[in-house]
Amino acid sequence: MRHHTGTGLVVVALTATIAALVFPVWSYADRSGTPPDRLAAGSVPTRWGPLSAADRDFVVRVRLAGLWALPAAQQAAGRAPSRAVETAGRHLADDHTYLGVRVRDVAARLRLPLPTQPTAEQGGWLERLTGTHGTAYGPVFATLLREEHGALFSAAAEVRATTRNSLVRALADDAVRRLLGDLTALETSTS
Repeated sequence: MRHHTGTGLVVVALTATIAALVFPVWSYADRSGTPPDRLAAGSVPTRWGPLSAADRDFVVRVRLAGLWALPAAQQAAGRAPSRAVETAGRHLADDHTYLGVRVRDVAARLRLPLPTQPTAEQGGWLERLTGTHGTAYGPVFATLLREEHGALFSAAAEVRATTRNSLVRALADDAVRRLLGDLTALETSTS
């Protein structure tokens, strides 16, 4: 009798394992009308199109970039060791002022909360810039902002190509254009 009980438990365990493996496949089989990005990324419907997790992340990243890059650009415009760094700082300040207005408008329409302070890492970058003087300032300014702008540029291009939300696409389009101009200004500041 013990032998049959043990075999029964093994059969029940195997059946439960197979059911657990098959159920996720079966449970989504009847959802052919649901877009894959909604299933995979937790999209929510809005009047401007679905808003994916990647879209929300991008909007927050644009805001965070402005929270540190705008003060950095304003600082560079005011204390730059060269005319090229001053010009780049003014260019970036104008672009981040514009993008700051745009991202707050998009977030308000989509009812997305935005951060009000830069991250600790971004705060550290601002402290590093503030502590840098003389001819060392320009290269530190250009390097920090080029790295961050390059990463955000890539994210903006990706979101611009993949989002199905018209507000987020328009913000990504603006960000791509502005960030490309900023990267060009940063390159000329170290020439």
